[in-house]
Parts: sequence; C-alpha cells; structure tokens
Amino acid sequence: MLDERKATILRAVVEEYIHTALPVGSGHVASAPGVAVSSATVRNEMASLEQEGFLAQPHTSAGRIPTQAGYRYYVDHLATRPTLDKASAQQVKAFFDRTHGELERMLADTSRLLSGLTGTAAVITGPPHETAVVRSVQLVGLTARMALLVVVLSNGAVEKATVDLGGDRVEPSDEDLARATAHLATHLVGHHLDALATLPAPPEGTPESAAALVDAARQAHDPDGDHLYVGGTDRMAGAFEAVEQVREVLGLLEQQLVVVSLLRDVLDRGLQVAIGSETGMTTLAECSIVVAPYEIEGEAVGTVGVLGPTRMDYAQALAAVAVVGKRLGRRLSEG
Repeated sequence: MLDERKATILRAVVEEYIHTALPVGSGHVASAPGVAVSSATVRNEMASLEQEGFLAQPHTSAGRIPTQAGYRYYVDHLATRPTLDKASAQQVKAFFDRTHGELERMLADTSRLLSGLTGTAAVITGPPHETAVVRSVQLVGLTARMALLVVVLSNGAVEKATVDLGGDRVEPSDEDLARATAHLATHLVGHHLDALATLPAPPEGTPESAAALVDAARQAHDPDGDHLYVGGTDRMAGAFEAVEQVREVLGLLEQQLVVVSLLRDVLDRGLQVAIGSETGMTTLAECSIVVAPYEIEGEAVGTVGVLGPTRMDYAQALAAVAVVGKRLGRRLSEG
C-alpha cells in the first residue's frame, strides 16, 4: 500500500499519461487536483515511486511514465466506481432502444458502439447456440454441386454453412433441395442445433441427390464453433508507435479461437482488467484488456471486452464494458 500522498501523485501521473502519451513532469503533477505539495516534494516522491517500481523514466531528462505495476495499483484503487458520462449513457440507451434483427448484426453493431465509447478495439463473444432452438432451416442452391445451409435460431442468430456435394455426385435439382430442406426442418425445427449431428437418414426412396444434401448438411456444421465480433480494429493503428506491434496485435484479433480463450482465461482468473504480461501473451505486452460477462435470464452466456494500449482510459473502459454488457444481456433476455 502507498501512503495517501504517493497514491495521489501516482494517480496524477497515470491520468496525465493516459491523456497525453508524454512523460509527466513534477511541475504538472504539482498543479494537479489533490496534490497540495511543492514541485520539489513531488520530484522526491516520484523518484521514490520509481524505486518502488510504479514509475519509470524513459530518458534522464524526461518526466515519468507508469509501469505495469503503476497501472495495476491505479486500477485497483480507483477512488469511485467508474460511471459513464451522461452523453455516453444516453448513446448506449438509444442504441439498445432501436437495435433489432439478427443476433449477429446486433453483436457486430454493439462491438462498434463499445469501440466508439472507449477509443479501443472491442471484442464480444456470442452466446452458445445450445441455449436456443431452431426456428427455421433452408438449403439454397449456389452452384451445380454446392448449396448454402441457413438455420435461424430462437435467439436471433443465423447459422450459415456451405454444403459441398463433391464432383462425383449427381447435380441436385430444385426438387431435391426442397426435399432435403423438408427433411431437415422435420427433425430440427423446435430442437437444439446439436440435433443436426444425429439427424436420421432420409426415408427409403429419397432421390440420391436429396439424400446427399442431407448428409453433407449434417457434416457442414461445426457445433463447437465460437462466434467473436470485433469492432474498431482501425483504432489500434494510432495506439502504438511501432508498426510491427500494430500488425501483431491486429493479427491476433483475427485468430478467433485465441481471443475467445484469452477472454475466458482472464475471467477464470477472477480478473476484470488484465494489464501487459497479465494477459499471458507476449504479443500483448503493451496492451490491456477490460472484460466482463453478460447474462441472459441470469446466466452468463458471453463476454464483452475492450483491448487497447496499457495507457487506455481504464475508468471509461470499465464503465463502458459494464453498462454495455448489462444492456446487451437485458436486450437478449427480452428476445
């Protein structure tokens, strides 16, 4: 624990660095709210904070910047529970008041909303489809031997998978597509999507192409696939000085399984904020993640989070993630 004066000075350095990305000098800190001591005293305290590992000095003549330990102390000792400003809160309310339609579009739009509120990249995992039942199913012909399987779920999600019959199959007709669709609908509508894996074979006498469509549809769906929605990746370009670092972070965001696993790991460790090495990934050594689960009817089904540089505005990020996650869960619970 830091004494009150050191904690106030550390907070002033962190908040100034978050907003300017420039090393912070003692003169500026001395004039910050709550720091009622001279510049000389601030210099001494900043030197002590550096020795204790909370601040670092990039250059001999420069001011100080927060270390990972400094950010962690700052986050763990935020004076009050972060809240969104009135304009941001109204923006969130207006968004969820008007958002309707497919689950995928809602989650994609929500990720862009969260990115706009925080100035970082936003990541949202969709709810598992085991909680929903099939409302409708359709096979749509694409080419001579390829079709698109479209399944609409009760939670508003639309699952799509390409059905490939291969080159040695008889080309299916419109009647074959209709027969296969009818068979799928008979055994899937009103059931969970995992029923596709145990779908019975079509009745005897079904044309070969229609039967092949049913078999290919059964194999086309990935029941364990996680759905990740990322918004605001363009904001990462201005967050780091090194182009290679931007490239690595953007490359990571394209790896859906890795990001989903990372979000789950952070929550499983009881964290809401993971800073730098706490993410467990060298690619994110200069990044922080703020994440929270969202609930449907009282059950946690997905996560809402933001990914940005370690100098992100933690108070705004924590407030935005909390409010957006709560409103998203409420909206999905309403159906």
